[in-house]
Amino acid sequence: MSYKRLLLQYTRRYPLLMGASVALGFSSAIFNGVGTALIVPIVLELLGQSALKLGQWPAPLRRLFGFFEALPDHWRLPTMVALVLLLIFLKNASVYAKVILGGILQRAIANGLRLEAMTTLLETDLDFFAKHQIGDLINRVNGEINRTSASIRQSINLFSLLFTIFTFVVGLLFLSWQLTFLATFLLSLVALCNQFFIRRARRYGNLLTKMSREYSTKLLEILGGIRLIKSVAGETPEYEGIRDLILRREHLDYQSQVNRQLISPINEMLGITVVMSIVLVGRYLWSEQLQSVAPVLLTYLLLLFRLLPNISTLNSTRSQLANQMASVNYTIDLLRRDNKPFMVKHFDPYPGIEREICFEQVGFSYPGHRKQVLKDINLTIPKGKTVALVGASGAGKSTMADLLARFYDPTEGRITIDGKDLREFDLAQLRQAMGIVSQDTFLFNASVRYNIAYGMPESTEEMVVDAAKRANAYEFIERLPKGFKTPIGDRGVMLSGGQRQRLAIARALLRNPDILILDEATSALDTVSERLVQQAIEELCRDRTTLVIAHRLSTVQNAYQIVVMEAGKIVEIGNHDELLAIEGRYSQLYRMQFSKQEAGGNGHGPTDSQLGAFWEVQHRLSHEARTSLSALMGSLRLLAEDLSDNEEEEQELLEESYLSAMRLLNTVELFEQNAPASPLQRRI
Repeated sequence: MSYKRLLLQYTRRYPLLMGASVALGFSSAIFNGVGTALIVPIVLELLGQSALKLGQWPAPLRRLFGFFEALPDHWRLPTMVALVLLLIFLKNASVYAKVILGGILQRAIANGLRLEAMTTLLETDLDFFAKHQIGDLINRVNGEINRTSASIRQSINLFSLLFTIFTFVVGLLFLSWQLTFLATFLLSLVALCNQFFIRRARRYGNLLTKMSREYSTKLLEILGGIRLIKSVAGETPEYEGIRDLILRREHLDYQSQVNRQLISPINEMLGITVVMSIVLVGRYLWSEQLQSVAPVLLTYLLLLFRLLPNISTLNSTRSQLANQMASVNYTIDLLRRDNKPFMVKHFDPYPGIEREICFEQVGFSYPGHRKQVLKDINLTIPKGKTVALVGASGAGKSTMADLLARFYDPTEGRITIDGKDLREFDLAQLRQAMGIVSQDTFLFNASVRYNIAYGMPESTEEMVVDAAKRANAYEFIERLPKGFKTPIGDRGVMLSGGQRQRLAIARALLRNPDILILDEATSALDTVSERLVQQAIEELCRDRTTLVIAHRLSTVQNAYQIVVMEAGKIVEIGNHDELLAIEGRYSQLYRMQFSKQEAGGNGHGPTDSQLGAFWEVQHRLSHEARTSLSALMGSLRLLAEDLSDNEEEEQELLEESYLSAMRLLNTVELFEQNAPASPLQRRI
């Protein structure tokens, strides 16, 4: 979308306001021009020198003055004065009405742009927000859209201004085409001089827009991370950083203002030079009949004087538009849809799950990345059953949950519900049938009730209270100062981690979802909070099709199936007993977590047998770490010495390096998890 297209779009959206604003601008131009043309004859009449000798005036003015010439002498001057005053009143009334309508139009355009921007942002996929800073987006929706709406209004005013200039130029042409051509030539030189200031205004506009984005992003980071900043005593460096941004932005704004304010005085000086040149040329052209054509020449000069401020305003407006073009471009980029990811939408109604959810040969790479995060995933989740995903960080567990919720679509294969591709269902209905509880629970800065009932505005008080009770949240809610009406602060800062999780579970219970996704819902909680939340989760999962992601294996031992993932692939699948029996990856993870819990579970430290088991496991981990490290170093050496034969082999070496690094990382994590607790840790 170009700026012209954006302007045309909003011209069509507000045709009455646009038309009225332009019409008022045209009217004020005509009233201004005619009223100015009558001033010199009135002044001469007041001085007792009749200026209505029709032969020396151009045809349009002869007709106008002919009307006054036909009036009686004692009525002629009062009528001319009254007409000029009326024209001045009408001109100012038109300008006033145009300014008021312009303000209404600018606010309407700004609101329209913001609503369109919010519609675009709400419909855009999550990948867009992963690649853009929230502070930048906030700055675009607020500051840049304000500047864009102002530029659209100035563009409309520009049409009126050009018509005003055109009106004066026509009058000047009627009075003397020779002087008008000379004036046009000289004023073109003035406009050419102004190009220097306009180019500087565009450059300052780009810099100011960039600086505003940096400032908004930094401010949002400081306010969002204020807890971390205070915890590391980082107030001083953060203050110095934001102060530097503010001072640099102020200096740029000062330079932009200096550039903008230079335009008017320079144009005034050049305008006076043009007028003096016109007087000298006029004296040369009419040297023999200067006295007889003096009224015409005075009228010409008066019109020219009234024209020059409009030309100065034109140049200032062009400078402002150049200054604002960076904001316009950012706004246009925000409104564009061809450069943003959108889900392909179908509108088949979601009837509910009858049999199962299936991942069929699913592969996935994040947009703009070649590396596959998931590879050849085949998994069936029967209706009403719980399937758990376990594995090291980066194995692809959360990505599978995101695909099920259709935050992304698979790049290979498909996900089906009762044999029908997930992408064929109405997206809103599908997500309304899902409940998602994650480790990082988001809560609004509103009341407890608002957060529980979010997305379910038709919920009654009884339904909200029942959901809170089933989520083990009712007791602590009742102890809050205002109960369910208590504000909980930004992101629920006034609540503990366990309380926030239980509110999220109550929200999911209220939705009564067919499909439930639990992503590390208890991993960041203390033992007491975990027990309460786990009880709420068991209530939530009852008779629901559930996908659980967990690091603590004790929370998923009763799952229908446990899926062990590594480097984007499923390496084991089965229930708890089956996986322990095959002595594979799950068994290794379980023994390590269990041995650590046993080692730290009493006040006397690990027993000799537990230490023996520990060192046996550590010996095996050490061997695995050396093996992974050797493979990693071998692949990296081949890449560093450029010993690969082609790009395909180079890509294979990169993938092998990544897999070796992931195996090494997993081994280190297992080593840390298996380490016996120290006496200090046991006391804590």
